[in-house]
Amino acid sequence: MYILYYFKNYLKKIPRFLLIAITTVIVVLGLSLPGLTQKPVTVSVLIQALESTQWQPIIDEFHKENPNIRIQTIEGPNETDLIEDLYTSSFLLGNSPYDLAFMDIVWVPKFAAAGWLVDLSDRMGDLELSQFVEGDVNGGRYQGKLYRIPFRSDIGMLYYRADLLEASNLSPPETFDDLIQISQNLQQQGVIDWGYVWQGKQYEGLSAMFVEILSGFGAFWIDEDTLEVGLDKPEAIEAVKFLRSTIEKGVSPSGVTTYAEEDTRRLFQNGKAVFLRNWPYVYALSLQDDSPLKGKLGIKPMVSNPMGTSGACQGGWGFGIAKSSKHKEAAWKVIQFFSREDIQKEFILRNGYVPSRKSLFNDPDIVAKYDYYPDLLKVVNNSVLRPPIAQYSQATDILQRHLSAALTNRKSPEAAMKDAANETRRLLR
Repeated sequence: MYILYYFKNYLKKIPRFLLIAITTVIVVLGLSLPGLTQKPVTVSVLIQALESTQWQPIIDEFHKENPNIRIQTIEGPNETDLIEDLYTSSFLLGNSPYDLAFMDIVWVPKFAAAGWLVDLSDRMGDLELSQFVEGDVNGGRYQGKLYRIPFRSDIGMLYYRADLLEASNLSPPETFDDLIQISQNLQQQGVIDWGYVWQGKQYEGLSAMFVEILSGFGAFWIDEDTLEVGLDKPEAIEAVKFLRSTIEKGVSPSGVTTYAEEDTRRLFQNGKAVFLRNWPYVYALSLQDDSPLKGKLGIKPMVSNPMGTSGACQGGWGFGIAKSSKHKEAAWKVIQFFSREDIQKEFILRNGYVPSRKSLFNDPDIVAKYDYYPDLLKVVNNSVLRPPIAQYSQATDILQRHLSAALTNRKSPEAAMKDAANETRRLLR
């Protein structure tokens, strides 16, 4: 009691303004101390091992700006399908350790249909989305809702030896017939061994390549709105016949049906072919000082027939938020940071990937390092998507099996595409 009496009398002697100041400091400290002692929120994401190293400078910068959020990258294998399997397994278990899903464009429908992703439609407005590559944004949608924000894009394209065409006074091809004729012309001159190399192995690269040929012939695989299957239509069969004819005419090597991206790149880089279908990374490699292709390449979207449309298969990677995440707001802050123009620019300059923001294709600093990016934007603007359906994994397996059978003469193009179409229809039913 004596202590309490003494304390009351002591307070009476303190000037009122000083008492108010002391009280304010105590209140502020009481409110802020929990925040100062609170552990940072950890946002986890599974990525390929190679990309983990490439991300580190961006992650360090994020941590400086956001001290209360930590990004934890879990390194997985570099094979894309294995990363997808790991995500799928974790989501099926119902207690995924991943807050963010770093997704290949073709995973979005499957993950969204399964209910594993947060709908981001209200998170980013149309004006901001319009600053990204249209095909990349569309590849993040499923049934009208947005589930993925693009980080880096990718696009299939046709490479050609500009130096060889110029020396023979030839223009780049516009049609499939042009492609064959120019190839045979240069082969007959002894300038080149092969005309056109492409990915014919039975894997996802075959499907990616084939959607470009389908578009060029005015054909389609699966209509995403009606789920109509077009693989057995005359235009699609003609697309298969064209690919097979490149082998039969000696324009493409017979081994092309076993080639993936790197097999075709090496053949092309070694000066064995005049045309190559591949992804943008090939151009970045050609710019290295020891590359025999430095300064000799041209790029364009895939050729097409008059009744078709030039198409470039849309690829790319971006972020979604796992519905099971306990840190959705922190995860969204990570997505916002990675999608910023200055951050993407820094990442592109360091690693040479394709931007997902349109402005970066003509950015002076980027063009100074990668002078072909303005031409790359023309290819990107001709993008075509693989079918954005929930059953895409099964649908692409069906196409690969039957298309491979046609290309290796185990089936006729008509029989192969009829079988592929019927099996796909059963799948979609």
